[in-house]
Amino acid sequence: MKIHNTSKGVISEINMIPLIDVMLIILIIFMIITPFFINSHIKVNLPKTSSTPETISSNDDNIIKISITKENQIYVNSKKTANLEKELSLLLSKAQQKTVLVEAEKTTPIQEVVTALDISKKLGAGKVGISVKPER
Repeated sequence: MKIHNTSKGVISEINMIPLIDVMLIILIIFMIITPFFINSHIKVNLPKTSSTPETISSNDDNIIKISITKENQIYVNSKKTANLEKELSLLLSKAQQKTVLVEAEKTTPIQEVVTALDISKKLGAGKVGISVKPER
């Protein structure tokens, strides 16, 4: 590398290529590390309700009700089932109003509730709701 040019004098420019390389490496490091900080355990205080919604009532005969216990036992319209997808597909094909209401105990893993909601939407449920018990 030529530092001194007899016709133009001393080269006083900063070479940007190594600086750009270092910045790209730092960017890659931050891109790799960021998900570990974001996906850490987050404590969530779930909301409680003081009244039940009026649009979806759990007493309605046209609503398919999925109940999940803390032992991960699944009941569809108060009937224990081993295959939720099969039972829901039969009930949704017969239902006029394709509404599914999922209710779970407080200690039920959230993944079980999400799975029930996903299966309901995949099978064509028009409305999907989560049932909560009001505080007393």
